[in-house]
Amino acid sequence: MRQAVLTEPRHLEFRDVPAPEASALEAHQVLLHIKRIGICGSEIHSWHGQHPATFYPVVQGHEYSAEVVAVGKDVSVCKPGDFVTGRPQLVCGTCNPCKRGQYNVCEHLRVQAFQADGTAQDFFVIDDDRVVVLPEGMSLDFGAMVEPAAVGAHATARAGDLRGKNVVVSGAGAIGNLVAQFALARGARKVLITDVSDLRLDIARQCGIADTLNVTKTPLKEGVKAVFGEEGFQVGFEVAGVESSIRSLMETIEKGSTIVVVAVFAKDPALSMFYLGEHELSLVGTMMYRHEDYLTAVDMIAGGRIRLQPLISNRFPFEQYAQAYDYIDAHRAETMKVLIEL
Repeated sequence: MRQAVLTEPRHLEFRDVPAPEASALEAHQVLLHIKRIGICGSEIHSWHGQHPATFYPVVQGHEYSAEVVAVGKDVSVCKPGDFVTGRPQLVCGTCNPCKRGQYNVCEHLRVQAFQADGTAQDFFVIDDDRVVVLPEGMSLDFGAMVEPAAVGAHATARAGDLRGKNVVVSGAGAIGNLVAQFALARGARKVLITDVSDLRLDIARQCGIADTLNVTKTPLKEGVKAVFGEEGFQVGFEVAGVESSIRSLMETIEKGSTIVVVAVFAKDPALSMFYLGEHELSLVGTMMYRHEDYLTAVDMIAGGRIRLQPLISNRFPFEQYAQAYDYIDAHRAETMKVLIEL
């Protein structure tokens, strides 16, 4: 079978390796035929050698959809012929976070495509506890986008009850867009999404996020006043990953409110301890997702509450995996989600 291996930064090697055998499956394993793979921002960092936790060489791919080929004797979650996706987290199950159900922050967490081999190959074996079955009729493209959608599901859950609250999402890339969509789906009264790109803000509006703001043209404080009036906003999501973004959120959010930090910062920001302490703000972290977030994402995508089609920027055949990275580099400002077709 074909396999795409990132052997070092900016060097993708295609290999022909033996396919896993259905007869060798353990009791709770599932053999998948991979159909679609999404390229995520973290993998772009790996491509450039800027991801500190990528272990080279590593097989690419952790956002995917697939068809079930065979199952182990004790598998009940899916059957041959089903279309599925799955979580890429490999956890120990014995550390304190795992024992209290927070396996997404397992002390020994490994993520496929970074610290363990991913799904960029024709066939792949996964344990059944990480499998999520896609509803009948869901496109393979959307199935490969459940993973980033689950990030949005988990991040918005970290903010508590959003019903009736006003929300600002800073950063309108794919994850910021999905966070904003989930905030609306979870009952936020109004959601304002900000960015420096008019194109990304236009895509946000196509996804049903009516209130948008280009912060290079209008300061956040003025935009917040225009959208929310005297109500202000009570929840912020930092998805831009730049210092000015989180500082602006801390300066403009209502006192006693919550900011969820979703983005990964290339450089640690200098924060105002005055706003954090004197305004009694809560800064909350969020890490990936748990299984229930995948289920929530699938349910909301299938129900039409999360729109994915406007996020798809381009697609490439498996043999042009490296060209997909080149395309993203050349069109960074207008690229949201690129898919690989097997």
